[in-house]
Amino acid sequence: QVQVVESGGGLVQAWESAGLSCTVSGLTFDDYAMGWFRRVPGKEREGVSCIGWSGGSTYYADSVKGRFTVSRDNDKNTLYLQMNSLKPEDTAMYYCAVSSRGYCAVSWSARSYEYNYWGQGTQVTVSS
Repeated sequence: QVQVVESGGGLVQAWESAGLSCTVSGLTFDDYAMGWFRRVPGKEREGVSCIGWSGGSTYYADSVKGRFTVSRDNDKNTLYLQMNSLKPEDTAMYYCAVSSRGYCAVSWSARSYEYNYWGQGTQVTVSS
């Protein structure tokens, strides 16, 4: 049974930093690319970042590029998202997801249907 569990987040002030973690069990973690997505009520889910199986390839949404950093530790089966210079518009529920591929596909952010396993989400709220 595959389990995907996010942690971190919470309430932070604008321009501060926060980090998210995602631990995966029940599969061979380093076989798969991983993604971070976020959703705000009333809006479509947005792809935030994708990282390939080895961690050597990373991709970001334009809205977070230069502020967020994705990484993974395959020995610990854990995915990370370091979020710096947070803005109120970053407020969302953040989800970790396991891709069906070992690499990030072209248009990875629009292909959430290719992610087979999802966590329950962790809320990030940025106050101004």
